[in-house]
Amino acid sequence: MAESFEPGSLSVAGLFPTPLAAVTLAGHDALDLALTERILARRQQEPGVVASNVGGWHSSEFQSWSGPAGAQLLNAARQLVDRLTLIETGNGLTRASVNWRVTAWANISGAGDGNRAHGHPGAFWSGVYWVDDGGADTDESVGGLFEMSDPRGLLPVMYAPGLRYAIADCEDAGTARTLTPKAGMMILFPSWLIHGVTAYRGTRPRISVAFNFSFGAASDPLGT
Repeated sequence: MAESFEPGSLSVAGLFPTPLAAVTLAGHDALDLALTERILARRQQEPGVVASNVGGWHSSEFQSWSGPAGAQLLNAARQLVDRLTLIETGNGLTRASVNWRVTAWANISGAGDGNRAHGHPGAFWSGVYWVDDGGADTDESVGGLFEMSDPRGLLPVMYAPGLRYAIADCEDAGTARTLTPKAGMMILFPSWLIHGVTAYRGTRPRISVAFNFSFGAASDPLGT
């Protein structure tokens, strides 16, 4: 049966999308070695805290002990945040120049550790940098995948769970997506996006640094 609309007239807009940015830091091998040394040493000095982490080690405030390597990492994060932020003025939208308040923390996961689903109240942008993916980049079966839930919850599948939207990036509406960590990768996402980490089953430490960018009051330091 012939289609009833004019050829080429169909347009589909992605209204209200959720941004997820990903970059690989240039020359990250040397940075990863320096961060690994700092983070593993710090774990020997403090017991860590419990936030969203289920097992594993969640550090205190990263900037206070991470040294030049930590400063380099957070400078890269700030560059990414500034690249992807606009501010509304009387003349419309313009590139933001924000005096961000940054909180950051390191995470080490061993076999069986993960992070329960959570968001980051009090922040605008949140992100993660993987220092060591624990082997997930070459073998996803080791787990420790970054999982993001549709912010609309089950709404898109409540009426008819078996139906899906035939639109790019909409097929999994109402469910969740996973991202496979890779050493040297940094991701950035809105702080309200519910996310977690699946159970890690690798044999070496899975190491990451998470961060929040907020404006004004301190953000809530919930770990990823």
